[in-house]
Amino acid sequence: MVLIAILIGCTIGAILGINSPLIPYSMSGYLAIGIMAALDSVFGGIKSVVQKNFDMRVFVSGFFINSITAVLLTYLGNRLNVDIALAAIIVFVGRIFIDLAIIRRYYIDKWTDWIEKRKKTKKAEQKDVNIEG
Repeated sequence: MVLIAILIGCTIGAILGINSPLIPYSMSGYLAIGIMAALDSVFGGIKSVVQKNFDMRVFVSGFFINSITAVLLTYLGNRLNVDIALAAIIVFVGRIFIDLAIIRRYYIDKWTDWIEKRKKTKKAEQKDVNIEG
């Protein structure tokens, strides 16, 4: 089911990408900031799923509000001749790395626990074979 959703999403993205106009260079900074804010929200959502406290309303509102706020602050910084975009990128990338570290630790712990369980199961099976034999 997830594979079908991914394929449909990729197909729609490819069709829209081919038929959409190119983004002018003057707007590319705003797009980059919006994408970084969206990625920050996505990795924060994955972290929330891992920590078992995910809320769809918080995720969706954060996704759009963070992206829009980041773009508006970048626009304001450009109007004031201050490079706020650089500070925003640093903050978003820092938060993404923190979220990735939490996600990585979770899956490393899960994988380590699975290996430990497997070793214990094998030892128990060997003891049973030795007792019977």
